[in-house]
Amino acid sequence: MYQKWRSYIFSVIIFLVFILIIFLNLLQAPATFPVDSIYTVEKGVGLNTLTNDLLAKQIIKSGFWFKAFSVILGGAKGIIAGDYVFNNEQNVVSIAYRISHGDYRLTPIKITIPEGLNITEISQIISGKFPQITEEAFIKFASSSEGYLFPDTYFFLPNVTAVETVKVMQDNFSNKISSINIDIINFKKPVSDVIKMASIVEEEARTEETRKIVAGILWKRLSLGMPLQVDSSFKYINGKGTKDLTLADLKIDSLYNSYKYKGLPPTPICNPGLDSIIATITPNSTDYLYFLSDIKGDMHYAQTFAEHLRNKELYLD
Repeated sequence: MYQKWRSYIFSVIIFLVFILIIFLNLLQAPATFPVDSIYTVEKGVGLNTLTNDLLAKQIIKSGFWFKAFSVILGGAKGIIAGDYVFNNEQNVVSIAYRISHGDYRLTPIKITIPEGLNITEISQIISGKFPQITEEAFIKFASSSEGYLFPDTYFFLPNVTAVETVKVMQDNFSNKISSINIDIINFKKPVSDVIKMASIVEEEARTEETRKIVAGILWKRLSLGMPLQVDSSFKYINGKGTKDLTLADLKIDSLYNSYKYKGLPPTPICNPGLDSIIATITPNSTDYLYFLSDIKGDMHYAQTFAEHLRNKELYLD
């Protein structure tokens, strides 16, 4: 009799352990749980539809337990629509609780856009921080805003869209530029020309003094009908800097080739900061017509082309 009871108790324990293992396994997150993702619960979605979608996307293992815990934990609240951030693996209990309580966990993400980046470079930063925004999507919406995406530090929610990031940076540009609107009007140049020139100044000079001198030289070249002949525009054409340029590059048939075509480029070549914009509308008047930056970043100026060639031999060759 004793042996019979021992055998019975042992069988029950084994059965309970088996059930517990199955139970815990179903509660665990799937091995392919989409970490660092955003899941959108659509407004008006039913519990069955939501459950099937969570199963299909391998966010939960058990539809039964998700439904059960959603009812137990949510009560009358039901399903709350919105974007849910999954930064790590979560079990079905946690997911049921979050979706029934609107626990989105949308913590703003800090992102810094330095001065002088073009939209392609900005798209790489954005897509690196927000995987749901592809470089192509950002460029699509920002393509007409080159020069007008203000370089700054931003805080975006994880579910931000490409359109929203572009608009925020555009609005920031408008806000920043408003402080110098009167100065731009007094400068008597179209805002579009100012931003195009500022984008070149941003790429060509680094300090307040050199920016103002370079701006003065470039505005003077335009007034004399000279081509701007700046190397920075080639970064926009083929990604090359001054050191990598060849004679063949200087002959590239592009409206951004300031050696081949006179005047300002069709669009800004980057997104300048406020300092470069201010320097562009407050240029220093000098006798110089040429400039170059050496390997240390120091600027050298010349009044004549002969002097400029000599500076190239002294500081670049």
